[in-house]
Amino acid sequence: MTRRCELTGKLPLAGQLRSHAENKTKRTFRPNLVNVTLISEALDRSVKVRASAHGLRSVEHNGGLDAYLLKARDEQLSPQLQKIKRELVKSKASSAA
Repeated sequence: MTRRCELTGKLPLAGQLRSHAENKTKRTFRPNLVNVTLISEALDRSVKVRASAHGLRSVEHNGGLDAYLLKARDEQLSPQLQKIKRELVKSKASSAA
């Protein structure tokens, strides 16, 4: 399993450590991933997600998982969350009609 945030699509980045003597050593910058359970209020169920701390802040900022998924692009979401997003759009369309 890759170290990828399911909400934002963040991946590890490569870089270098630089000492005082300016020695270069390769290293990776990994996203701060956390296993969490988020609740979809519209679908009335919970979803287990491996997300970065930045992604969790984005969910809170947008007002919950449902609002975040409706706003997010499909390319950055995991296949599991893309499926939930399709269900949200479907339920929203049926409730509006």
